[in-house]
Amino acid sequence: QHQNESTIILVDNKLAIAIAKNLVLYGRTKHIKVKYHAIKEVEKSKEVSLEYCSSENQIAEIMTKALSKSKFRMLRSKLGVSKKNPKEEC
Repeated sequence: QHQNESTIILVDNKLAIAIAKNLVLYGRTKHIKVKYHAIKEVEKSKEVSLEYCSSENQIAEIMTKALSKSKFRMLRSKLGVSKKNPKEEC
């Protein structure tokens, strides 16, 4: 089934986006395995769109990194998850 719009992939590495979009950097990237170059093909065909998102705003970090309380609360809020009142019953 054909999709109407590109799937957006949020990336926190501007160089990775540049490599995927610009074949001129090939000399520096030829050591990268072939399977990682597949992203270039799907980006070129508009199946995916790579967009920059700073590490500060990467919601996935809540699942993968140790965070300060304030950052945890901020990311939890972005996920739409709220703290359950411990006095409430299940």
